[in-house]
Amino acid sequence: MKTIHRNKYLQDLIDRKENSLIKVVTGIRRVGKSFLLFNLFYAHLLSSGVSPSRIITIQLDDLRNQALREPFTLLDYIEQHLIDHEMHYVLLDEIQLVPQFEEVLNSLLHKNNVDVYVTGSNSKFLSHDVLTAFRGRGDEVHVYPLTFKEFMTAFEGDIYQGWAQYMLYGGLPLILSRKTDQQKSDYLIHLFKETYLKDITARHEIRHPLALDTLLDILSSSIGSLTSPTKIAATFKSVWNIDISKNTVDKYLEYFENAFVVHRAQRYNVKGRKYISSPSKFYFEDIGLRNARLNFRQNEPNHIMENIVYNELRHRGFNVDVGVVEKKEKQADGSLKRAYLEIDFIARQGSRCYYIQSAWRMSDPEKEIQEKMSLKMVGDFFKRIILVDEVVRPQYDDNGILIMSIYDFLLNDNSLEI
Repeated sequence: MKTIHRNKYLQDLIDRKENSLIKVVTGIRRVGKSFLLFNLFYAHLLSSGVSPSRIITIQLDDLRNQALREPFTLLDYIEQHLIDHEMHYVLLDEIQLVPQFEEVLNSLLHKNNVDVYVTGSNSKFLSHDVLTAFRGRGDEVHVYPLTFKEFMTAFEGDIYQGWAQYMLYGGLPLILSRKTDQQKSDYLIHLFKETYLKDITARHEIRHPLALDTLLDILSSSIGSLTSPTKIAATFKSVWNIDISKNTVDKYLEYFENAFVVHRAQRYNVKGRKYISSPSKFYFEDIGLRNARLNFRQNEPNHIMENIVYNELRHRGFNVDVGVVEKKEKQADGSLKRAYLEIDFIARQGSRCYYIQSAWRMSDPEKEIQEKMSLKMVGDFFKRIILVDEVVRPQYDDNGILIMSIYDFLLNDNSLEI
């Protein structure tokens, strides 16, 4: 398999070097955290002139390092490898295997010549907990599954074949090493069932695993659709005859979010300039895992593309909301009725803001009018973009709306600036 380029995350680590904080590399299992730290970042340190003797690497899931899982043994080992007062770089993989790992890492911060980088996974190592445990001394680098651009750096085929594979199997790096469709689907199905779900169940001591399992099916079937804990609880009752409270549903949703399985996108009233707390939309961290959850039965290219666009925007560092535009329509009796139009995404980063529709196809004039209507009503001057799964040159229409191919958007890091 070709080398996968993960330049963004490497640069994230480089930018955080020697900042007196613990660099915490998070992400779902098999996303490439260890490769980033022990291959890419290690190679960067060497190329920067750092001597190998000043790079202390410990992979704690290696049985040969089992003794180092004891807190004081680990601290003693690291201190013994500090050869002088120059800066040393400590790279620790699967730190959650060490009891009281928070205290171990906080202890290392008392040394002026130690720069600490750690990875972790499973139910004991979530960003929500880590940043709390380090009391403001943790600096998180969250690693996402491969973007389409990263995927194509190692895919052997053209972009159209790559896009078809990516929409179906997603961006977990090891997918690229699986040769057949059965190998890829088996890998994802097994990973979801035996790793992610078991981690969540073990961490939170779930008493109703069937309800958790069913909730995951509901989320998988409804990406890109508005949903709420109240609506989901009603579905449990009407479809499966399972009594489950709204609060329990909300708690389970939070478990999935904290484990990076799904992300919640809130709605934002563009003209009213306020958030709408419910309902929300949920998108999967990796579309391949979502498809695997449904045994690859529910292949909806419009919703899958929407999920991929959401993930791409988050990968680029944007805060992403679902936009709502209020419209008043005159009725036959002369009265006015409020209607609400949706903008798939509002992407914000500092002073930058973009309104983005993931249209998939605008196959007829009616569909084109529908996709453009909400964008034409936003009432401000931020850039408006429609993405389509077609080969078209980026072009602006008479309303100043940019029509862009999904390929141009995903393969060009600066595509929003066109």
